[in-house]
Amino acid sequence: MAKTVTAEQMRHYDQATIHEIGIPSAVLMERAALAVRDEILSGFPLSQGKVVIVAGSGNNGGDVLALARLLHIAGLHVSIINVGNLDHASDEHKLQEHICHYYQIPESTDLKDLDGATMIVDAIFGIGINRPVTGNYTDVIKQINQSSAVKLAVDMPSGINTDTGEVMGCAVKADATVTFAFNKVGLTKDPGKKYAGRIVLADDMGTYEVK
Repeated sequence: MAKTVTAEQMRHYDQATIHEIGIPSAVLMERAALAVRDEILSGFPLSQGKVVIVAGSGNNGGDVLALARLLHIAGLHVSIINVGNLDHASDEHKLQEHICHYYQIPESTDLKDLDGATMIVDAIFGIGINRPVTGNYTDVIKQINQSSAVKLAVDMPSGINTDTGEVMGCAVKADATVTFAFNKVGLTKDPGKKYAGRIVLADDMGTYEVK
């Protein structure tokens, strides 16, 4: 059985990897993006489809901006919807956005861009949410859930508490979730487990489905 961790434990492991081992956070971001790309390319027939990346302003959003570039290079039709306060975006997020600008990947804040999506990649909150979803985030999650597109969550379905599996007001109902390094406690408990769909763990040994 895969090891499970809380949000705080995962943050501790990430910081140890960056500051003690010396692997830069940008490298971790690239590895995360590569794992999600591989899952998308191997598990979903999207050559003629439209992938919409829904990116928050934290490092989870930075992961999927890197993913957008990788999918674009692979020849997929990909666009980005930015949510959250980009003025508070992390440095890594800003770096990935700069790279997306170089590749001229379409970006907007308009939820109408979800129309016609074949796949929606959810990376609004990641493991960080610890309070109820409110405001514009509620609208974004509701529109994602109303879409007929395949929904892939990155690390955690947005709105699911990483430690308890609780729905924090509302949450993305994913068809699959790719989580990193260790499985999360909230993905082993209902309703979080049900909202996650098929759970894929990406670690140093590769990617594999968690039963």
